[in-house]
Formats: sequence, structure tokens, C-alpha cells
Amino acid sequence: MVVVLGMLSMFGPISLDLYLPALPALATDLRSSTSAAQLSITACLLGLAVGQLVAGPLSDQFGRRKPLVVGLAVYLLASAACAFAPTIEALVALRLVQGLAGAAGIVIARAVARDLYSGRRLVIIFSRLILVNGLAPILAPVIGGQLALVVSWRGIFLVLAAFGVVLLAAGVFGVPESLPPERRRAGGVGDTLRSFGTLLKDRLFVAVVLAAGFAGASMFAYIAGATFVLQRLFGLSAQQFSFAFGANALGIMVFGQVGARLAHRWSPHRVMALGLLLNLLGSAGLAVTVLVGLGLPFLLGSLFVMVSALGLVFPTSTALALADYPDRAGAASSLLGLGQYVMGAVVAPLVGLAGEDTAVPLGIVAVACSVVATATFFAVAVPAIHRSRLVEPDEITPPQTPA
Repeated sequence: MVVVLGMLSMFGPISLDLYLPALPALATDLRSSTSAAQLSITACLLGLAVGQLVAGPLSDQFGRRKPLVVGLAVYLLASAACAFAPTIEALVALRLVQGLAGAAGIVIARAVARDLYSGRRLVIIFSRLILVNGLAPILAPVIGGQLALVVSWRGIFLVLAAFGVVLLAAGVFGVPESLPPERRRAGGVGDTLRSFGTLLKDRLFVAVVLAAGFAGASMFAYIAGATFVLQRLFGLSAQQFSFAFGANALGIMVFGQVGARLAHRWSPHRVMALGLLLNLLGSAGLAVTVLVGLGLPFLLGSLFVMVSALGLVFPTSTALALADYPDRAGAASSLLGLGQYVMGAVVAPLVGLAGEDTAVPLGIVAVACSVVATATFFAVAVPAIHRSRLVEPDEITPPQTPA
């Protein structure tokens, strides 16, 4: 189950990271600017955000499997269509559809986990998902870098379509229906809006979503800007970039498992606080490095700390956000994902506004996101946690049997 849910959570990183080594070549081939090429990242991020907002409530109403299978099928077709995009405008539009469809896998994977687990076990399960899901950002740029040697960026999108086939099979044969009919919500759009209203009135939920979203935005700034900064400013080849990118993804996996260990002794909010502080430390180091010009080793070290710390942030923020809402797991998961991907979509083009000859915008945007994330968590979430009646980390609710 962890392997299958982890694969379904790969939509974001696999859709964003596989073609990153070929992004400069894509811009040249389609005769677009750097900022226009980065809009293909923004479009996918927006699709992943809005798609979760739709897929989550639908899965609360119709069960997990039907929305999942539909989303997987559309993702497959959109990925294949991207390979034949004649212009950058067409590619951006298709990437939006690709993100909308892929969002179903992300949000429903989290909802299925919440259907089956709670308490400390839920934190550990999400940390295990990071372990499986972490393979995507490690393997995607490495594979993308090697693919760039033998195929164009269009061939890379055909590889994404083939991955869609694998995920469709995993969704059809590997995901049980974890939400039986008697637990589903009825009422259509009205009930969906009421669910969102209930969630948005919860100060703790909103604070956790914002903190995780802004911390994740520091990573999306890195995703959007690193390929140009490392390849064009520091001279790394597509293959060297893919290995540097993969090292940071490996850091997320390692930190995720550290978080799982800490969850046995620490409450989830303490683990998340540690992750946010490390993310802030790394982004501050990145900003200083690009402003002062400390060189490639300091740049890579700062990026590693900043990105790896999210292995502590993402699992615990998900568990905290979903803990009080087992009856609205899909809606809660969708708002959590919306916050992360919308903020990522907003910051992605910002790092390219000053052109390809400076890394300063990347450092400024990343540290600004980390500062807001940490301040929000400590100013709003921590006091709300102390006042709430969340499940303590040592309390475990037995997993439910899927239908």
C-alpha cells in the first residue's frame, strides 16, 4: 500500500522534474524566453493546485477509486499531447491539463492514507510515502539528463505518457476503495463549500497549510531557477545538474525517515518546527551565497539543507492538517495541496524576471518564503496546537479495513 500510494504521489515531482534538464533546449526549440519556458512549470503547478481542489471533494462524495482512475487516464493523454505541442502557448495549456489530471493521484493518495490510519501511525505512514515519493525527484532529473542525450524534450514527454500507463495500472489494481458508501458525504457543491468553510475557519488548519505552502514555495523557486543558475551561470552540464538535483531529493528522503524516527518520541508539531527552522537556515545561506558570491560549494550546501528540511515539514504538516477531519479527508487534503502548489506557481516565474545572468532573485524569493513559513507556524499554529485537543503522538488508532 505504501509503495502504491507513494507512486500516486509522484505526479508533482515526476511531471516537474523529468524535463528540467531539457528546459533550456525547450526554450530554444520553441523560440521562447526563459520566463516563458518557466511558465510551463507554472501552468503545471496551477493545474496540480486547482485539480486537487476538485478531486478531493469528489473523492469524499463518490469514493476514492472513480475520481482516481479518471484523473490517471486524462494525465496519460495530456502527457502524450505535450510531446506534439507546436508552440510554447500550446505547451503551457497542455501542461495545465496535465497538472489538473495528475492532481487526483496526489490528493487521493493522502485521503486513502487518512482513511486507513491516524495518530502517530499516520505521521509514520506519510514519512514512508516521502521515502517512496522521494525516488521521483532523485530519478527524474537523472533520467531526464540521460534522456536529453538521446531524445529531444518531446521524447521526454512521451516517457511521461508511458509513466502514466504504469500509474493507471497501479491505480486500477493496487488501490482499494477505502471509503465505503456509508462514510461518503452527500450534498454536492453545497456540501463541498460547507466543508471548505469549516476548514478555513480552523486557525490551526489554515496556519499549518500556509506554513507548509510557503516552505514548499522555497523548493519550487529552486525547481524553477536551479536549472538556469547551475547550468548557465555555473557551467554544469545537464547530467551534472541532474546529479546535483538528485542529491537534494535524496536529502528529502533521508530527512523524512529521520522525521519518522522522531515521531516515536516527539509530537508532530515539534518535528515540523525543526524542519521549518532548518529550511530557514538553508534559504538564508542561499541568499547570502548569491549576494556575496561565495561560490558553487556554498550554493549546493545551502540548497541541500533548504530542500532536505522539507522531508520533516511535509509529512508532519499533512498529519496535522488532516488529524481532526477524518470525515473530510479529501477536502482537507485538497486545500493542503492547493496551498502548496498555488504558492509554488506564484514564485516560479519570479526567479526568472531578472534574466539568466543572476541568481539573486532565487536567493531572495527562497528566503522570503522560508521567513513567512516559519513566522506563521510559530505565531499562529503553535499557540493553536497548545489549545487544541489533537491526538497525541503516542496514541494510535487501529487502521480500518478497506472495502
